[in-house]
Amino acid sequence: MEKKIDSKILDKITKICLCKAIPKSKIKKAIHNGATTVEEVQKVTGAGTGGCRGNRCIPMIEEILRQELEKK
Repeated sequence: MEKKIDSKILDKITKICLCKAIPKSKIKKAIHNGATTVEEVQKVTGAGTGGCRGNRCIPMIEEILRQELEKK
Protein backbone atom coordinates (compact mmCIF):
# COMPACT_ATOMS: atom_id res chain seq x y z
CA MET A 1 0.00 0.00 0.00
CA GLU A 2 2.74 2.46 0.91
CA LYS A 3 4.49 1.93 -2.42
CA LYS A 4 1.28 2.63 -4.35
CA ILE A 5 0.73 5.90 -2.47
CA ASP A 6 4.30 6.98 -3.12
CA SER A 7 3.87 6.20 -6.81
CA LYS A 8 0.71 8.32 -7.04
CA ILE A 9 2.41 11.24 -5.31
CA LEU A 10 5.43 10.99 -7.61
CA ASP A 11 3.15 10.86 -10.68
CA LYS A 12 1.51 14.12 -9.56
CA ILE A 13 4.79 15.97 -9.09
CA THR A 14 6.76 14.48 -12.02
CA LYS A 15 6.35 16.83 -14.96
CA ILE A 16 6.45 15.03 -18.30
CA CYS A 17 5.81 18.12 -20.41
CA LEU A 18 7.88 20.94 -18.96
CA CYS A 19 6.62 23.55 -21.40
CA LYS A 20 3.01 23.07 -20.28
CA ALA A 21 3.80 21.72 -16.76
CA ILE A 22 1.80 18.54 -17.37
CA PRO A 23 2.37 15.82 -14.77
CA LYS A 24 2.72 12.11 -15.35
CA SER A 25 -0.59 11.57 -13.53
CA LYS A 26 -2.47 13.52 -16.23
CA ILE A 27 -0.81 11.46 -18.99
CA LYS A 28 -1.75 8.22 -17.22
CA LYS A 29 -5.32 9.44 -16.67
CA ALA A 30 -5.69 10.14 -20.39
CA ILE A 31 -4.47 6.62 -21.18
CA HIS A 32 -6.79 5.06 -18.60
CA ASN A 33 -9.66 7.05 -20.16
CA GLY A 34 -9.00 5.55 -23.59
CA ALA A 35 -6.10 7.38 -25.26
CA THR A 36 -3.95 4.83 -27.09
CA THR A 37 -1.66 7.02 -29.19
CA VAL A 38 0.63 9.98 -28.59
CA GLU A 39 -1.70 12.12 -30.68
CA GLU A 40 -4.70 11.19 -28.52
CA VAL A 41 -2.74 11.93 -25.33
CA GLN A 42 -1.69 15.29 -26.80
CA LYS A 43 -5.27 16.17 -27.74
CA VAL A 44 -6.58 15.39 -24.23
CA THR A 45 -3.71 16.83 -22.17
CA GLY A 46 -2.02 19.45 -24.33
CA ALA A 47 1.33 17.74 -23.74
CA GLY A 48 3.80 18.16 -26.58
CA THR A 49 2.21 21.36 -27.83
CA GLY A 50 4.50 23.81 -26.02
CA GLY A 51 7.56 25.69 -27.12
CA CYS A 52 9.73 22.62 -27.75
CA ARG A 53 6.98 21.00 -29.85
CA GLY A 54 7.29 17.74 -27.94
CA ASN A 55 11.00 17.17 -28.51
CA ARG A 56 11.47 16.35 -24.84
CA CYS A 57 8.16 14.81 -23.79
CA ILE A 58 6.98 12.74 -26.77
CA PRO A 59 9.54 9.96 -26.13
CA MET A 60 8.43 9.86 -22.48
CA ILE A 61 4.75 9.81 -23.48
CA GLU A 62 5.49 6.90 -25.83
CA GLU A 63 7.16 5.00 -22.99
CA ILE A 64 4.30 5.67 -20.56
CA LEU A 65 1.81 4.57 -23.21
CA ARG A 66 3.72 1.35 -23.77
CA GLN A 67 3.92 0.59 -20.05
CA GLU A 68 0.28 1.39 -19.32
CA LEU A 69 -1.12 -0.45 -22.34
CA GLU A 70 0.93 -3.55 -21.43
CA LYS A 71 -0.87 -3.58 -18.05
CA LYS A 72 -4.27 -3.89 -19.75
